[in-house]
Amino acid sequence: MEESFKIIVKEDKTPEEGNIEIIAIDFHQPTMIKFDTREILKDGEMLSVKGEEVYYSGKLLGKVKERKSSSDVRASHAFDVKYTGGYSLDGKNIYLDEHFPVEIVVEGKTVNTINSIGYHHELPEKWLSDEKFEYPYAHEKATGIEKEYVESLGVTWKGYCSVVDKNLRNVYSRTLEKSPPSLDLAPYLYCRDREALNEIRRSSPE
Repeated sequence: MEESFKIIVKEDKTPEEGNIEIIAIDFHQPTMIKFDTREILKDGEMLSVKGEEVYYSGKLLGKVKERKSSSDVRASHAFDVKYTGGYSLDGKNIYLDEHFPVEIVVEGKTVNTINSIGYHHELPEKWLSDEKFEYPYAHEKATGIEKEYVESLGVTWKGYCSVVDKNLRNVYSRTLEKSPPSLDLAPYLYCRDREALNEIRRSSPE
């Protein structure tokens, strides 16, 4: 079975620096791979993976040395989550605020938000953050993955965002009562959102 992955890089490097570690993500069933190569590859270029072999334009580049899959990650809709979505420190759990609808209707089609926000945004953001990508860049790339997924369902990004934004207002207006255990606080720390951090700490079971 052949899989398609999009390259995500932080900066350009040259072959003289030796092997380059490349990260790439497949948005269909979110999966992240890492592999080493001496080739110069650009952000956004597509790779094909057959088994553990990585190819670019038909050329074998190397073999996958690490793989992370959304199939190994649990999703929960049982907590209050500031900013609507989040993830655990160990990356084994993703969260969608319990007051945000699991299903929304966009342009006549039903979209599961645990898939769109949880698995296709929060999870890739966590993966990239753990790989030392700065939060704004990880968030930007995760938004791109969410957009690709949503558009693959046959709805427009504009239409989807319009419906999501209406529901976000309801979530943002609430005070947290039960935050997830072991919630990764990196997004709140980066944004220096002291109010959110205090709310999370007050409402956390730990």
